[in-house]
Amino acid sequence: MLLKNLLQSVIHSFSAIDPVCFTFADETCALDWSQMQPAQVEVLILNLHTKQYSLPEWITKMSKLKVLIITNYSVHPSELTNFELLGSLQNLERIRLERISVPSFAKLKNLKKLSLYMCNTRLAFEKGSILISDAFPNLEELNIDYCKDLVILPTGISDIISLKKLSVTNCHKLSSLPEDIGKLEKLELLSLGSCTDLEAIPTSIGKLLNLRHLDISNCISLSSLPEEFGNLCNLKNLYMASCASIELPFSVVNLQNLKTITCDEETAASWEDFQPMLPNMKIEVPHVDVNLNWLQ
Repeated sequence: MLLKNLLQSVIHSFSAIDPVCFTFADETCALDWSQMQPAQVEVLILNLHTKQYSLPEWITKMSKLKVLIITNYSVHPSELTNFELLGSLQNLERIRLERISVPSFAKLKNLKKLSLYMCNTRLAFEKGSILISDAFPNLEELNIDYCKDLVILPTGISDIISLKKLSVTNCHKLSSLPEDIGKLEKLELLSLGSCTDLEAIPTSIGKLLNLRHLDISNCISLSSLPEEFGNLCNLKNLYMASCASIELPFSVVNLQNLKTITCDEETAASWEDFQPMLPNMKIEVPHVDVNLNWLQ
């Protein structure tokens, strides 16, 4: 009762000061939202503790909403429904979901950034009623981290030509990238760190002429890089820790703008033969302190 009264008082204060940010817990507390002014909210943070959650109808009244953050604090992902309601929010630019299972996405033509952390993505990516390129045609940044059911990237991702940053990390079941990933001509950052089942890099990667940062650290199933890798004329930073088994193509001598390779000692040895032909390249091997004091 005390929590309910406190939240209710917050709502009363918001109705008087035209809020731009609002945070609340899930429907385990039955509150009267009628006195809130949703049209003034620009940032909405939802903290969930339920197995299922349906976005409320009043979210469509948040015409100024720019940022939506939904975090589920229970052990298993919470199934989110009514996601299509977000399609009416023309100013929504950023969405971050944590421990959420989304059956399908909605068309959000102005969305710039989507972050999925520890989410179930297969239903939306593989069986959803809408392609990701149709849902987010102007997306500039996509972050997918620790999504354990991700096996392949969603169909249509290579058609989001506005994409500048693509980060898919710690998705251990990811086995392949789209063959036409080279269509992402504006891509500046590609991070695939710790995608341990990733077996190959498509030859079309050589078309990513704006790519500046590439992370394939701990992609232990990669055995080689394609010859087209040398076409990445603007690549500046390459992260390759635990990649000693990767066979480097001779075409890497064309990476004249490569400034820094961050890797371990074994991987560094693979690059030393090319260093005379890449005078601007610096190989960095970070020192890792092994401290076992925590065992005590």
